[in-house]
Amino acid sequence: MTDPTLSPRRRRLLFRAHHRGTKEADLMIGGFVARHIAGFSDAELDELEAVLEHQDVDLTDWLTGRQPVPSAHATPMLDRLLAECGLPGAGKPQ
Repeated sequence: MTDPTLSPRRRRLLFRAHHRGTKEADLMIGGFVARHIAGFSDAELDELEAVLEHQDVDLTDWLTGRQPVPSAHATPMLDRLLAECGLPGAGKPQ
């Protein structure tokens, strides 16, 4: 159940973060968003929406360190997600 005090946009993003294609992505991404969604600025919400547009397989590969984040997709929001939820060294070029 989402927090009824959150704006519709924040509730929608929280739902999307918790309903990905894999359980691993649900836990990592959904947990991160649940912890921070209330404090995100509008610009951060825009960045979060962009992150959530990526395929689960890509996000999971980046978070687990299987693949580095392509520079074209690197954003401050994705960096925060990697720092909090990723394995050590995840997302960094090899």
